[in-house]
Amino acid sequence: MSTAPARKSSHRLVTREINRQDDPDFDAAYALLAQTFSRAELVTKRDWKATLAEKASAVWTDLSWHLLVVRRGTRVVGLVTGTYFGHLNAGMVGYLATDPAERGAGIGSRLRQRLRMAFEKDAHQLRGESLGAILGEVSAENPWLRTLARREGVIVLDTPYFQPSLRADDDPSPFFLYWQQLRPPFRNALSVAEVRRIFYAIWRRGYRVDRPLERATFRRMLRALSKRRKISSARLSPRGLE
Repeated sequence: MSTAPARKSSHRLVTREINRQDDPDFDAAYALLAQTFSRAELVTKRDWKATLAEKASAVWTDLSWHLLVVRRGTRVVGLVTGTYFGHLNAGMVGYLATDPAERGAGIGSRLRQRLRMAFEKDAHQLRGESLGAILGEVSAENPWLRTLARREGVIVLDTPYFQPSLRADDDPSPFFLYWQQLRPPFRNALSVAEVRRIFYAIWRRGYRVDRPLERATFRRMLRALSKRRKISSARLSPRGLE
Protein backbone atom coordinates (compact mmCIF):
# COMPACT_ATOMS: atom_id res chain seq x y z
CA MET A 1 0.00 0.00 0.00
CA SER A 2 1.58 3.32 -1.08
CA THR A 3 1.37 6.47 0.93
CA ALA A 4 0.92 9.79 -0.87
CA PRO A 5 3.20 12.64 0.23
CA ALA A 6 1.69 15.15 2.61
CA ARG A 7 0.23 18.21 0.91
CA LYS A 8 0.14 21.72 2.27
CA SER A 9 -3.23 23.16 3.11
CA SER A 10 -4.93 25.06 0.29
CA HIS A 11 -5.95 27.84 2.70
CA ARG A 12 -4.43 31.20 1.87
CA LEU A 13 -2.03 32.92 4.23
CA VAL A 14 -3.48 35.65 6.42
CA THR A 15 -1.31 38.09 8.41
CA ARG A 16 -2.71 39.82 11.48
CA GLU A 17 -1.56 41.51 14.68
CA ILE A 18 -2.25 40.27 18.20
CA ASN A 19 -3.04 43.18 20.51
CA ARG A 20 -4.56 41.49 23.56
CA GLN A 21 -3.54 38.56 25.74
CA ASP A 22 -6.96 36.94 25.33
CA ASP A 23 -6.57 36.81 21.54
CA PRO A 24 -7.46 33.29 20.28
CA ASP A 25 -4.11 33.04 18.43
CA PHE A 26 -1.96 33.99 21.44
CA ASP A 27 -1.31 30.50 22.84
CA ALA A 28 -0.56 29.04 19.40
CA ALA A 29 1.89 31.86 18.67
CA TYR A 30 3.76 31.27 21.92
CA ALA A 31 3.82 27.50 21.28
CA LEU A 32 5.49 28.15 17.90
CA LEU A 33 7.99 30.45 19.60
CA ALA A 34 8.81 27.82 22.22
CA GLN A 35 9.41 25.10 19.63
CA THR A 36 11.72 27.39 17.62
CA PHE A 37 13.96 28.94 20.27
CA SER A 38 15.99 27.46 23.10
CA ARG A 39 15.02 28.11 26.70
CA ALA A 40 17.94 30.53 27.11
CA GLU A 41 16.57 32.72 24.30
CA LEU A 42 12.92 32.49 25.31
CA VAL A 43 10.92 35.18 27.07
CA THR A 44 8.17 33.84 29.31
CA LYS A 45 4.53 33.76 28.33
CA ARG A 46 3.91 35.96 31.37
CA ASP A 47 6.22 38.63 29.91
CA TRP A 48 4.31 38.61 26.63
CA LYS A 49 1.01 38.93 28.48
CA ALA A 50 2.31 41.82 30.58
CA THR A 51 3.51 43.66 27.48
CA LEU A 52 0.17 43.21 25.72
CA ALA A 53 -1.67 44.41 28.85
CA GLU A 54 0.44 47.58 28.86
CA LYS A 55 -0.23 48.09 25.16
CA ALA A 56 -3.98 47.68 25.62
CA SER A 57 -3.92 50.15 28.53
CA ALA A 58 -2.44 52.89 26.29
CA VAL A 59 0.15 53.92 28.90
CA TRP A 60 3.16 54.04 26.55
CA THR A 61 4.48 57.34 25.22
CA ASP A 62 7.28 56.88 22.66
CA LEU A 63 7.36 53.07 22.72
CA SER A 64 5.40 50.48 20.77
CA TRP A 65 5.57 46.67 20.63
CA HIS A 66 4.15 44.38 17.98
CA LEU A 67 3.28 40.68 17.75
CA LEU A 68 2.32 39.71 14.22
CA VAL A 69 1.25 36.22 13.16
CA VAL A 70 0.57 34.45 9.90
CA ARG A 71 -2.25 31.93 9.79
CA ARG A 72 -3.04 29.26 7.23
CA GLY A 73 -6.61 28.31 7.94
CA THR A 74 -6.84 27.87 11.70
CA ARG A 75 -3.09 27.25 12.20
CA VAL A 76 -0.52 29.86 13.24
CA VAL A 77 2.41 29.15 10.91
CA GLY A 78 4.62 32.18 11.54
CA LEU A 79 5.25 35.04 13.92
CA VAL A 80 7.43 38.10 14.35
CA THR A 81 7.84 40.54 17.23
CA GLY A 82 9.38 43.98 17.25
CA THR A 83 9.78 47.12 19.36
CA TYR A 84 9.68 50.71 18.13
CA PHE A 85 11.78 53.19 20.11
CA GLY A 86 10.47 56.68 19.50
CA HIS A 87 13.48 58.56 20.92
CA LEU A 88 15.71 56.65 18.47
CA ASN A 89 13.15 56.64 15.64
CA ALA A 90 14.15 53.02 15.09
CA GLY A 91 12.38 49.68 15.19
CA MET A 92 14.06 46.55 16.47
CA VAL A 93 13.24 43.11 15.12
CA GLY A 94 12.75 40.61 17.94
CA TYR A 95 11.68 37.02 17.34
CA LEU A 96 10.97 35.57 13.92
CA ALA A 97 9.67 32.00 13.71
CA THR A 98 8.15 29.89 10.96
CA ASP A 99 6.51 26.49 11.11
CA PRO A 100 9.06 24.02 9.60
CA ALA A 101 6.35 22.63 7.31
CA GLU A 102 5.94 26.10 5.77
CA ARG A 103 9.59 26.87 5.00
CA GLY A 104 10.02 28.31 1.52
CA ALA A 105 6.56 29.86 1.43
CA GLY A 106 7.90 33.39 1.93
CA ILE A 107 6.41 33.74 5.39
CA GLY A 108 9.56 35.28 6.89
CA SER A 109 9.72 37.98 4.20
CA ARG A 110 6.02 38.67 4.58
CA LEU A 111 6.38 39.12 8.33
CA ARG A 112 9.45 41.36 8.08
CA GLN A 113 7.65 43.60 5.60
CA ARG A 114 4.52 43.85 7.73
CA LEU A 115 6.61 44.63 10.81
CA ARG A 116 8.38 47.44 8.96
CA MET A 117 4.97 48.82 7.95
CA ALA A 118 3.95 48.76 11.63
CA PHE A 119 7.13 50.62 12.58
CA GLU A 120 6.45 53.21 9.86
CA LYS A 121 3.00 53.79 11.34
CA ASP A 122 4.53 54.17 14.80
CA ALA A 123 7.04 56.74 13.52
CA HIS A 124 4.33 58.86 11.91
CA GLN A 125 2.04 58.64 14.92
CA LEU A 126 4.68 59.26 17.61
CA ARG A 127 7.16 61.51 15.82
CA GLY A 128 5.37 62.83 12.75
CA GLU A 129 8.06 61.55 10.40
CA SER A 130 9.17 58.49 8.46
CA LEU A 131 10.91 55.56 10.13
CA GLY A 132 14.66 56.18 10.37
CA ALA A 133 16.26 52.78 10.96
CA ILE A 134 15.88 49.10 11.74
CA LEU A 135 17.89 47.37 14.48
CA GLY A 136 18.53 43.67 14.85
CA GLU A 137 20.67 41.00 16.52
CA VAL A 138 22.44 38.38 14.41
CA SER A 139 24.64 35.51 15.58
CA ALA A 140 28.18 35.23 14.24
CA GLU A 141 27.33 31.80 12.77
CA ASN A 142 24.41 33.10 10.71
CA PRO A 143 25.48 33.23 7.03
CA TRP A 144 22.97 36.04 6.44
CA LEU A 145 25.17 38.34 8.55
CA ARG A 146 27.74 38.84 5.79
CA THR A 147 25.04 39.42 3.18
CA LEU A 148 23.45 41.98 5.48
CA ALA A 149 26.77 43.74 6.07
CA ARG A 150 27.13 44.43 2.32
CA ARG A 151 23.80 46.25 2.07
CA GLU A 152 23.75 49.99 1.62
CA GLY A 153 22.94 51.80 4.83
CA VAL A 154 23.82 48.90 7.14
CA ILE A 155 26.33 49.26 9.97
CA VAL A 156 27.20 46.02 11.78
CA LEU A 157 28.54 47.59 14.96
CA ASP A 158 32.22 46.85 15.54
CA THR A 159 31.94 46.74 19.31
CA PRO A 160 30.97 43.91 21.67
CA TYR A 161 27.24 43.42 22.15
CA PHE A 162 25.39 40.87 24.27
CA GLN A 163 21.75 39.92 24.48
CA PRO A 164 20.86 40.03 28.20
CA SER A 165 20.25 36.78 30.02
CA LEU A 166 16.52 36.19 30.35
CA ARG A 167 16.79 33.86 33.36
CA ALA A 168 18.95 33.89 36.47
CA ASP A 169 20.67 30.60 35.54
CA ASP A 170 21.60 31.65 32.00
CA ASP A 171 24.52 33.70 30.67
CA PRO A 172 24.25 36.69 28.31
CA SER A 173 24.61 35.71 24.64
CA PRO A 174 27.08 37.40 22.24
CA PHE A 175 25.55 38.75 19.03
CA PHE A 176 26.31 41.25 16.34
CA LEU A 177 24.01 44.26 16.49
CA TYR A 178 23.19 45.98 13.21
CA TRP A 179 21.77 49.40 12.40
CA GLN A 180 20.06 49.69 9.01
CA GLN A 181 19.44 53.26 7.94
CA LEU A 182 16.47 53.38 5.60
CA ARG A 183 17.01 56.60 3.65
CA PRO A 184 20.03 58.48 2.26
CA PRO A 185 22.37 60.14 2.86
CA PHE A 186 23.75 56.97 4.40
CA ARG A 187 26.23 57.16 7.25
CA ASN A 188 29.29 54.93 7.72
CA ALA A 189 29.46 55.28 11.50
CA LEU A 190 27.46 56.12 14.63
CA SER A 191 28.64 58.27 17.51
CA VAL A 192 29.47 56.60 20.82
CA ALA A 193 26.68 58.61 22.47
CA GLU A 194 24.16 57.17 19.99
CA VAL A 195 25.36 53.62 20.60
CA ARG A 196 25.11 54.06 24.37
CA ARG A 197 21.48 55.12 23.99
CA ILE A 198 20.80 52.21 21.65
CA PHE A 199 22.26 49.69 24.10
CA TYR A 200 20.27 51.11 26.99
CA ALA A 201 17.01 51.23 24.99
CA ILE A 202 17.38 47.58 23.97
CA TRP A 203 18.21 46.28 27.44
CA ARG A 204 15.93 48.52 29.52
CA ARG A 205 12.95 48.98 27.25
CA GLY A 206 13.20 46.13 24.78
CA TYR A 207 14.19 43.32 27.16
CA ARG A 208 12.75 45.03 30.28
CA VAL A 209 15.94 44.64 32.33
CA ASP A 210 15.27 46.59 35.54
CA ARG A 211 18.72 48.10 36.14
CA PRO A 212 21.10 47.55 33.21
CA LEU A 213 23.93 49.49 34.83
CA GLU A 214 24.01 46.95 37.65
CA ARG A 215 24.68 44.13 35.19
CA ALA A 216 28.37 43.30 34.71
CA THR A 217 27.85 42.50 31.04
CA PHE A 218 26.18 45.83 30.33
CA ARG A 219 29.03 47.67 32.04
CA ARG A 220 31.46 45.66 29.93
CA MET A 221 29.66 46.85 26.77
CA LEU A 222 29.95 50.46 27.94
CA ARG A 223 33.64 50.08 28.82
CA ALA A 224 34.33 48.90 25.28
CA LEU A 225 32.89 52.21 24.06
CA SER A 226 34.77 54.41 26.51
CA LYS A 227 37.88 54.98 24.38
CA ARG A 228 36.07 55.22 21.07
CA ARG A 229 34.86 58.31 19.22
CA LYS A 230 32.69 56.52 16.71
CA ILE A 231 31.43 53.03 15.96
CA SER A 232 31.90 51.83 12.40
CA SER A 233 30.89 48.70 10.54
CA ALA A 234 32.68 45.52 11.54
CA ARG A 235 35.13 43.73 9.30
CA LEU A 236 33.86 40.19 9.43
CA SER A 237 35.81 36.96 9.32
CA PRO A 238 34.43 33.41 9.58
CA ARG A 239 34.97 33.64 13.35
CA GLY A 240 33.48 37.09 13.85
CA LEU A 241 35.30 40.40 14.25
CA GLU A 242 38.75 40.67 12.67
